Amino acid sequence: MTLAQHLLPTTVVGSYPQPEWLVDRAMLSKSVPRTRMQAMWRVDGEHLEEAQDDATIVAIRDMERAGIDIVTDGEIRRESYSNRFATALGGIDTDNPAIIVARTGQQTSVPRVVGQIRRIRPVELRDMEFLRRNTDRAAKITLPGPFTMSQQAKNEFYEDDEALAMAFAAAVNDEAHDLQRAGADVIQLDEPWVRNNPELARRHAVKAINRALDGITVPTVVHLCFGYAAVVPGSTKPAGYPFLAELADTTAQQISIEAAQPKLDLGALKDLSAKKIMLGVLDLGDPAVESADVIADRIRHGLKYVAADRLVVAPDCGMKYMPRATAFGKLKAMCEAAAKVRGEIS
Repeated sequence: MTLAQHLLPTTVVGSYPQPEWLVDRAMLSKSVPRTRMQAMWRVDGEHLEEAQDDATIVAIRDMERAGIDIVTDGEIRRESYSNRFATALGGIDTDNPAIIVARTGQQTSVPRVVGQIRRIRPVELRDMEFLRRNTDRAAKITLPGPFTMSQQAKNEFYEDDEALAMAFAAAVNDEAHDLQRAGADVIQLDEPWVRNNPELARRHAVKAINRALDGITVPTVVHLCFGYAAVVPGSTKPAGYPFLAELADTTAQQISIEAAQPKLDLGALKDLSAKKIMLGVLDLGDPAVESADVIADRIRHGLKYVAADRLVVAPDCGMKYMPRATAFGKLKAMCEAAAKVRGEIS
């Protein structure tokens, strides 16, 4: 499958809303789980896979109907963007998670690393095969990035953070090669935690990302954001990333950024002139569906900093926590806006 040949192709960051009949959305809304949250699923184990398949088809069709050029599987089978992959690896004690306490006092259950991190089996391979069978559009699949996974776990085995991140990177790389062989047109790493701990990220995040992408020949993306709009209020989001220019040294061809809700200063993109930019133009903290005109203005603003042939149009972040009708409306308006601006510059 070839990627969209026209300017300003549209995509999603990854997730799409899971239906209420499949998951307990009230339970889901309370956290972004690091360990497994099996109680979230409303369908029993015997029928869960079939139910997830059906919901995935719904997500794919919504993206297609909205006009998205590069679709995903909506991450429908995941409890969070990272925990399904991270907890499937060898070296993780899934029965006895650790509790870490944030500076705010919030307690979070996280995986405990008690042995060598290794990929025991493919985790998302069936997801990619299912997506490939069910769309004729370009298909993207996402993986949690190695630096982010290393920051979402309690290290009780490796000598330091870098060794842990590099072990996660090797596991991600094994998975990415399987996903490429299964027909992925784009592979994306989600690395939001590089902005949580930029000093540590400067030491080894780029090294870990490049190890995770080693040998991958399809287009690759690194996504970073300030957190889901449903979890992190827009008023607390800064207008700039503390770790962004450093991503110029990654082998990823694209960098995906949240820009609409935090009203990001796009001047920082000058440091990424060799990369394509997946620009967030949907404010997922706004419960209203923005008009195509509003979104078109955001795209035009992006074009002041990024050439049209280097700009990919996307939401700010995953849409997992949104009402489905709102998510669909926003995607449809985004695709209409991209078509409008495309017509102005082609």
